[in-house]
Amino acid sequence: MSADRAALQRALDQGEQEGGSVEFKERLTREIHLAEGRMESLAAQLRHRVLSGNGKATYVVGVTDDGGLAGIDPDLFSESMDVLSFLAEEAGAHIEDVQTWGIDATETSTRASTRNGTGGIVGVATIREGAVLETDSEHIVVGTAGHVDHGKSTLVGSLVTGQSDDGEGGTRSYLDVQPHEVQRGLSADLSYAVYGFDGDGPVHMDNPHRKSDRARIVEESDRLVSFVDTVGHEPWLRTTIRGLVGQKLDYGLLTVAADDGPTKTTREHLGILLATELPTMVAITKTDMVDDERAMEVEREVERLLREVGKTPLRVDRHGVEVAIEEISKDVVPVLLTSAVTMDGMDALDAMFEQLPKTTADSGEFRMYIDRSYSVTGVGPVASGTINSGSVEAGDELLLGPMPDGEFREVVVRSIEMHYHRVDEAKAGRIVGIALKGVREADIERGMVLLPPDTELAAVRKFEAEVMVLNHPTRIGTGYEPVVHLETISETAVFEPDGGHLLPGDKGTTTVRFKFRPYLVEEGQRFVFREGQSKGVGTVTDVTPVE
Repeated sequence: MSADRAALQRALDQGEQEGGSVEFKERLTREIHLAEGRMESLAAQLRHRVLSGNGKATYVVGVTDDGGLAGIDPDLFSESMDVLSFLAEEAGAHIEDVQTWGIDATETSTRASTRNGTGGIVGVATIREGAVLETDSEHIVVGTAGHVDHGKSTLVGSLVTGQSDDGEGGTRSYLDVQPHEVQRGLSADLSYAVYGFDGDGPVHMDNPHRKSDRARIVEESDRLVSFVDTVGHEPWLRTTIRGLVGQKLDYGLLTVAADDGPTKTTREHLGILLATELPTMVAITKTDMVDDERAMEVEREVERLLREVGKTPLRVDRHGVEVAIEEISKDVVPVLLTSAVTMDGMDALDAMFEQLPKTTADSGEFRMYIDRSYSVTGVGPVASGTINSGSVEAGDELLLGPMPDGEFREVVVRSIEMHYHRVDEAKAGRIVGIALKGVREADIERGMVLLPPDTELAAVRKFEAEVMVLNHPTRIGTGYEPVVHLETISETAVFEPDGGHLLPGDKGTTTVRFKFRPYLVEEGQRFVFREGQSKGVGTVTDVTPVE
């Protein structure tokens, strides 16, 4: 028996043991189960199951009434989950988690096999008492940056769990999502984490590896803090830029290890944070590994670095947390000493994150640039990213694109998840996964955008920009081909500077043309460009829509 099949059998056995709080269904349809009269009856039945299970019920879908495996088509399973969500809402509950298994035809019951010879999906949905989370509470998003092995992930892991590190970076494993990252101790892609606050202080995760634990944080907290943890290793600088430019961040958190001090990568990451005008704080990490004199020396090095780029450092241990909260801005950078091993400085970070105001509130029309896509069995394609503006609800009709030909495709929001917690609505600044109907996962690409259907915007292949060259070994001339990072777009582009060239430190105007395909670009958007050791920043001043 396979591991997946064994897990399914355990779920079925548990369901049989729990008795009254478990319901077996082969499928649920809108036509039958949401019909007038029937929906009220089924919602009452679901409510009874939840009460029988002390606030929790289990629905097993894709099985016969006696628990025999049937397996249903993925589209039918998706419809079943939609119907179950409506019934749960009617009963004052919500779907907390869904696990799915693929079933071969040989595993299905005789009754089901004659009707569905190809097998299908069996799913176990956990229903929890209480309405689905309302997401209009305070929620800030923080992007981390810093040199490799300077303790970004470890610091965040200790913050979100409230647990001290073992001195070997143990708490960083709560963020890294790839086994090879944990094994090597190096992050290679963006990671995400969340913790929150209620009236009694921080709400920590007990076991961040459990999806349900992250969902609990979202449900119980009055205020949420989400972290986008970037990559410190030089070969993945492109991914770091994507995390800092492509997310709807409220604040930046730059880490500098006390046993190493500021490095070239530290300067690059600081430059990116400040070029995007993101309010930033600096945490000097690993202070448990050095004496007080060395820690103070690194603090002075950080202060000199900040002054070199025209920023004012603010020592939190000298001026206090309240002053840091009041003064932090694109010009003032709080600096504090921390250790994930001794937990020094963690109370100060908690206090800042609990009180810092949100900086990216936006009540405009819904817009979300897509950072990644994936497919969930029984749910379908999911587009993930940070909502730039507005809000989105389950059932909304949206436009997805632009496609390579410049066109937009009509899609429908099937469901929304925020840190594994299913929500009916999500607003600007939230990191979400949106399940879509009307498109294949293979057709969703990073850099695409989701928009309302009546949006009058066109795909752009070429735009004008004001740029500043931060670093380049020689001059930039016509035909220069850097990678442009704008929102979640990371695309090679061709520069045609006015006057024919730009020198290091120069400010000027240039035409920028995406080399391979169009994207949605608007006036006023800021971007970073890089090629080898060359780096610069820019602002879009005019766009040329694709005809």
